[in-house]
Amino acid sequence: MAHFFKTWDDSDIPMDKATSSAFSQARLKLKPEAFIELNGHMVRYFYNHAEVKTWFGYNLMAIDGSKLRLPNKKDIPVHFGMMYPKNGDPLPMARISQMFDVLNKITIDAIISPMAVGEHELASQHVLHLRPTDLVLMDRGYPAFWLFKMILAVQSGFCARISDKKWLQVKKFRESAELEQIIDLTPTFGSKKTCRELGLDIEPIRLRLIRVELESGETEILITSLTDSESFPHHLFQELYHRRWPVEEDYKVMKNRLEIENWSGESVVSVEQDFYAKVFVKNLAAALVHPLKPIITAATAHRKHDYQINFSQVLSKIKNTVVLLFKRSDLKRLLSDFIDVLARLTEPIRTNRKNKRIKKIYGRRFYSTYKAIS
Repeated sequence: MAHFFKTWDDSDIPMDKATSSAFSQARLKLKPEAFIELNGHMVRYFYNHAEVKTWFGYNLMAIDGSKLRLPNKKDIPVHFGMMYPKNGDPLPMARISQMFDVLNKITIDAIISPMAVGEHELASQHVLHLRPTDLVLMDRGYPAFWLFKMILAVQSGFCARISDKKWLQVKKFRESAELEQIIDLTPTFGSKKTCRELGLDIEPIRLRLIRVELESGETEILITSLTDSESFPHHLFQELYHRRWPVEEDYKVMKNRLEIENWSGESVVSVEQDFYAKVFVKNLAAALVHPLKPIITAATAHRKHDYQINFSQVLSKIKNTVVLLFKRSDLKRLLSDFIDVLARLTEPIRTNRKNKRIKKIYGRRFYSTYKAIS
């Protein structure tokens, strides 16, 4: 609170200008939807004015989910639900999901919800934000006939990793020696019911199966709406699917750099405020550094390594600047000065680094009685 007033008043020393109780009561009046709306305005402005990167004319949108630990306080466990690990105490958890532009590092839509809401349901909410120029990338937990229908209904496309355990057509393809195959995907009984509930037809969908052999010897099967093999030849798809990886990295940014699980309050509203506010700040940072990328590339062309913006440093610098954006009238000069600072926050890109992904449940990292000092 003191740092907020220091920035707001442009004072030399952080000082509390209100009691903790008054600050908390005022905060309760701020709806989390305000940050959702701010993010929506910023995303629309970005795509209307920025020179965005695309893949064969498509914006590549990865849909992916994760989980967040919550404080075990008040009504939070009741609203969001609990996770019961094999070892350790029950934990209040929230499910989060986002649709993320992997080429431009922008979160188009983000949701925090109770654990009882499944990934498919959250994905269907993201679909409402798709445009005809979007191509959705999904991991193997997402493929569903009705979800494919939803994406195609808004004239977008998709490419997803798909398991052969639930799909007979996919299993037969895996057992064949073919590199690709056009199929007419038919709905299951459950998908027919869901389609009818959503007002979607249940006609078979003509799709394309792609076999991808990995360096590890593993075989991946992809399913895509891109059925034109001349415009989109087989060799493009291994690289296309793995372009979804930045959405995984973005969750690391949220959890480790933005410390999104270091909650500043102990109520459902404060959790939602923290989540949507940090998504907005992350997006604002990505939008500000976007036009600097070609400038940095040109300025460092003579060096041994390619260079990029150090995004962790950008997030650190933008933390207090966001407050000023809502106060200062000379926004053009403020942003210009700030962008000049960001342009100097560079680091070399180290290529060909591969680390095995380790899934592990960690001990509690943040405590509500010990707030961050910065």
